[in-house]
Amino acid sequence: MLHRKATRLGRRNWFGLKWDVWSVVTLAAFAFLTFFVVYPLVSLLLNSFYDQTGKLTLGNYWEFLRLKYYYSALFNSFKISILATLFAVLIGLPLAYLSTRYQIRGKGALNILVILSLMSPPFIGAYSWILLLGNNGVITRLLHSIGIPFTSIYGWQGIVFVFALQFYPHIYLYVSGALRTADSSLEEAAESLGMPAWRRLLTVTLPLVLPTLSAGTLLVFMESFADFGTPMLLGQGYKVMPVLAYEQFINEMGGNMSMASTVSALMIVCSTLALFVQRFVSSRKNYATSGMRIAKVKPLSRKKSWLFTIIAFVPASISILPQATVIYTSFLERKGPVFHRGFSLDSYIQIGYKVQKAITNTFSFSLMAMGIIIVMGVLISYVLVRRASRLTAFLDGLIMIPYIIPGTVLGISLIIAFNKPPIILTGTWIIIVIAYVARKISYTVRSSVGILQQLDRSVEEASISLGVPPMKTFFKTTVRLMIPGVMSGAIISWVAVINELSTSIVLYHGATATISVSIYSEVFSSNYGTGAALATILSVCTIISLIIANCLSRDSRTIA
Repeated sequence: MLHRKATRLGRRNWFGLKWDVWSVVTLAAFAFLTFFVVYPLVSLLLNSFYDQTGKLTLGNYWEFLRLKYYYSALFNSFKISILATLFAVLIGLPLAYLSTRYQIRGKGALNILVILSLMSPPFIGAYSWILLLGNNGVITRLLHSIGIPFTSIYGWQGIVFVFALQFYPHIYLYVSGALRTADSSLEEAAESLGMPAWRRLLTVTLPLVLPTLSAGTLLVFMESFADFGTPMLLGQGYKVMPVLAYEQFINEMGGNMSMASTVSALMIVCSTLALFVQRFVSSRKNYATSGMRIAKVKPLSRKKSWLFTIIAFVPASISILPQATVIYTSFLERKGPVFHRGFSLDSYIQIGYKVQKAITNTFSFSLMAMGIIIVMGVLISYVLVRRASRLTAFLDGLIMIPYIIPGTVLGISLIIAFNKPPIILTGTWIIIVIAYVARKISYTVRSSVGILQQLDRSVEEASISLGVPPMKTFFKTTVRLMIPGVMSGAIISWVAVINELSTSIVLYHGATATISVSIYSEVFSSNYGTGAALATILSVCTIISLIIANCLSRDSRTIA
């Protein structure tokens, strides 16, 4: 009897799991991530140790380290990412301090401008700056007319410029949140001891927000390191790792899959090292405060208030300029690649018959991906919060892997894994949808986990105690309460999916091109009008999605 009872218990429990519906959800999530994330990445890593003849070798890595053509791309990537991160901090940190500690005007408008500039994909920003600061750009011609020597935005300096303006909102948003909740007692104590304001800022305030600041800098560094579109549009031969991986994967000679895998593997190593460095810095400089005394916003004189307001709005206005430029130029009259005075809808009419399929693909693929993301996000978040264990903690880590992996790398790994029997997905819309789900589900999971942690278990327990089955309680009660948080994260995932380029450019195949891929193609073929019209469609969708997300987040705070 004891043996039978132990056997039954063994059947019911596996790695701490009780065999029920949620165990099936956990195992299904593991199966999806293992099959479409872990297996492709392992296949990519293994492929980097084989040459083009199929022989096991370390020659790919030796060739990368030996030839300047390859290793210079790694140095270039670090150079651009470090400089972009530095300038993003120099813009975002003072801006966050001004907006949280001083009574400047129009803070609401400032926040909207900053968030809108963040939500626009970097490659659209690069395209816009080409229109403004390219060889024949509007600002370029203006500078030449007044005698100021300026070549163009092309080159590594232009890439750093675009990245800094695109990603500084990460620093601003992270540091603003930390400064609003930081305990002011330490700063007040330093002030009472006669410490100058600049020294208080460097020795007290900055160390308090350093963990948050390091998280923001990591995000800026990793996005700059992984971005494909901006270096491809502005680099003009300046190689970085994502561009090198793409060119090795797809070139006129048929591609070098082994070297593409090697470059991708090194990108994974660099991204992981950056994460570990950030965690190390954050753990070494982590200070706990009570948070009971929040710093008060300091009033300013009329002149200082206007001065600080202007200083704050300058970077925000410049960073939103690309979106305004795209929308404006999409309505301009044009003849071929040249814009003329006067307005016209020709660009929109042209995309109606030229790239209509790309628009349909973008929204159909994104809607399918979002349906899967929402269902999986809700179920997985419930498992992570209500069925917490070591196994679910490991599942949480797996979900975040695609978040830190560059999109180009994920695309190449999926092609390596599913380009041969028994499962061939390359060239189909299925592989694009799978990539979108794997890469963007983390946003919905994180927001769902956040709202679920705010919900008291007593609500569910009360429903069950009244005789409602647990699963019915979940769908009728828990899910309804989670909707605002779930949809907020889902809309962020939606915005990221419709703007995705680095994964789509690798996985698309003619008939499966998306809007972002079409913009990239139109810009490279000098069809700036249709590129602007397509970019405007994405920008409008992004703005509408952001407004909806803001409304839902208000509802979420009301429920909380």
